[in-house]
Amino acid sequence: MVLEVIGQSPPWRWLRAAAGRLLRPLRNLPGLLESDLRGNTIPVLDGVRALACLAVLVFHVNWTTYHQHLWQPLHYPLVGSLLLVGSTGVTLFFILSGFLLFLPYVGALLSEERPWPSGRRFYLRRALRIWPAYYASLFILITLWQPQYWQPAHWRELLLFITFFMDSTPETFRQINGPYWTLAIEWQFYLLLPLLALGVSLLLRRLPQHRRFPLICLSLALVIVYALLVRHWGGYYVHHPEASLPLVPRTVLNVVLFFVYGMSGKFLEDFAIGMLIAACYTYGRLIRPAGVLVRGLRRWSLALWGLGLVLFVGMAIWHLNHDVGAFAWLDGFLPFYDTLSELGFALAYGSCLTGLLFGPSLLRSIFSWRYLRWLGLVSYSLYIWHLPLITYFSVHIQPWLNGLNHWLIYGCYWLWVLVTVLPLAFLSYLLIERPFLKLGQRRLGGGGGGGQVLAPRQGQELTTSHRR
Repeated sequence: MVLEVIGQSPPWRWLRAAAGRLLRPLRNLPGLLESDLRGNTIPVLDGVRALACLAVLVFHVNWTTYHQHLWQPLHYPLVGSLLLVGSTGVTLFFILSGFLLFLPYVGALLSEERPWPSGRRFYLRRALRIWPAYYASLFILITLWQPQYWQPAHWRELLLFITFFMDSTPETFRQINGPYWTLAIEWQFYLLLPLLALGVSLLLRRLPQHRRFPLICLSLALVIVYALLVRHWGGYYVHHPEASLPLVPRTVLNVVLFFVYGMSGKFLEDFAIGMLIAACYTYGRLIRPAGVLVRGLRRWSLALWGLGLVLFVGMAIWHLNHDVGAFAWLDGFLPFYDTLSELGFALAYGSCLTGLLFGPSLLRSIFSWRYLRWLGLVSYSLYIWHLPLITYFSVHIQPWLNGLNHWLIYGCYWLWVLVTVLPLAFLSYLLIERPFLKLGQRRLGGGGGGGQVLAPRQGQELTTSHRR
């Protein structure tokens, strides 16, 4: 009787109503996820995005446990190279961004019948996609674990996090939350992409349609060359703070490096490879659906897939040798690693992605698996939240487990991922990401603002609704 009276009192009634509203989306979670995926016209990309996020998660679990001396990669060099190469899942994220966001622009570049995407709509959709979950996590992480950033002495660093330049200074690079620096790279690419596409359009405007595709590919190849040069020279000047260019004061060079290189490059080679795949995909579907390019890519799709896997394994071995010195016979190639490794991984992932897009239905069906696509849907929240929670387990919970078998402790990390990281990612998506995505769909509609894709079918129709 007392509980009934309490349950009917106004405060408790309000709390019950609030709890019911928060838990309502969970009652039909599979249905909500399926409805959100319904408009995505290239289902395999949801699965690819999920694997990219899982690769980063696997890397952070294994990197943390490696530094906790729970396992030693030198004891299992081939397995260790694959367990620690998951950080390059970030490379795959960048390629996917380049591919998806360039599709509406390359469609307009190749066909005069396609309208030029709205810049206003593009930027608004990007902001609604990135800002809410990022700023919510930033506020929570600072408040709970890094309160010094609320102090005036750290407002400069906080401003860099707010404006998405946390990748450009040693004080903010990989601080607060390790994955944040990649969001800075993503956002800066968003700002650049419409301007880059506009520059290419100025080069193409006097050319007939059949000559535009080669020039687009050439322009993207030049972007890759530019990215490699910036990566080489930017890395040199970041690691040699006393050096400078002739007639250029170091203070001026530092400003240039802040915007064009940051602390580890702007990864334009990754985005450009994604854009190059988008150009081939669009040209084959929109301009020459039965042409030589599409026929060749379909015929050699499995070869491209296999080539990408072989290149990936080779790059993983090189990556492990660079990090922990596992393979002495590769030491002679170490001077080239910082300049070429990102391109190598991007080519590996790009080859696999191209083979997947043009490959047989059996291969695509693996990446279109429902549960993998669900994970891809919440991959942004999973990406943001996984490392702080893994770090919390390492600092506050693992000490209570010391003395147990080291493989048992390693298994506890994965149990922690299952019971805390994944549920929080789904909650973050439902309570923060999804409302703003729906707001963008209602206010801006489905087309013109980035994320448009070609439907994966024969013909010349374009649809406009893949989420990125």
